[in-house]
Amino acid sequence: MIDIFLAGILLGLVSGLLAGLFGIGGGLVIVPVLVALFSAHGFQAEIVILMSVATSLATIILTAIASVLAHHRLGSVIWHRVFSLSPGIMTGAAAGAIIAKHISADHLRIILVVFLLYVGIQMAFQIKPKPGALKQSKILDFCAGNIIGMVSSIVGIGGGTLTVPYLVFGQTQMRNAVAIASACGLPIAVVGTLSYAMLGWNASNLPDWSLGFVYLPAVLGVGLASMLTAPIGARLAHRLPAQKLKRYFSLLLFLMAVKLIWY
Repeated sequence: MIDIFLAGILLGLVSGLLAGLFGIGGGLVIVPVLVALFSAHGFQAEIVILMSVATSLATIILTAIASVLAHHRLGSVIWHRVFSLSPGIMTGAAAGAIIAKHISADHLRIILVVFLLYVGIQMAFQIKPKPGALKQSKILDFCAGNIIGMVSSIVGIGGGTLTVPYLVFGQTQMRNAVAIASACGLPIAVVGTLSYAMLGWNASNLPDWSLGFVYLPAVLGVGLASMLTAPIGARLAHRLPAQKLKRYFSLLLFLMAVKLIWY
């Protein structure tokens, strides 16, 4: 337990820095590393990926709160869009946890691999969301929110890589889209975490210090440390060649995807 907590601190420092630097959720890094960490500590093979996803979502609660407050102080959050998307996002996040619980570990692993490759390709080729002319109603927001919440809950992320393109396609300014996506990450993380905690409440093969499928020592280590380094990463983004660094980061995502293939 102590080993995982300490490793979680190191992971949180790195994932928070990367999240601030590249504007992506730390879950993309957290989930694959937790899979390796939990496996090395003898967690049951059939729940390793499930626990990694659930634990990642729990860590996002802390970083999402910090991110939302920062964007709100800057006046970037369009709250009526957050409230319009949130109902669909929350139902989708709950559904995603149920789906993940009832599919095999191999299928869940394949989904994670595909998503890592998807984001890695976007970053490697600098593919950015393009403005569109889609009129986004509350009904469409609910439907899109369901998909965003479901996918995010299955792969253990805050959903920014999905929410931002949707908002930009509806002619939301990029600055506001990123802020709205950060705010939407909080209901994804909260509902997803609660769902995984309840779904694993009576599971018999969980390690000590688990809250359902959420492993608390890793949550504390990763969550607290990432809150410290995310603001540093955001400041570095204005000083370093972030666009060039994204291509190097995409290589890391590809390597993580390959590692998961042979997990």
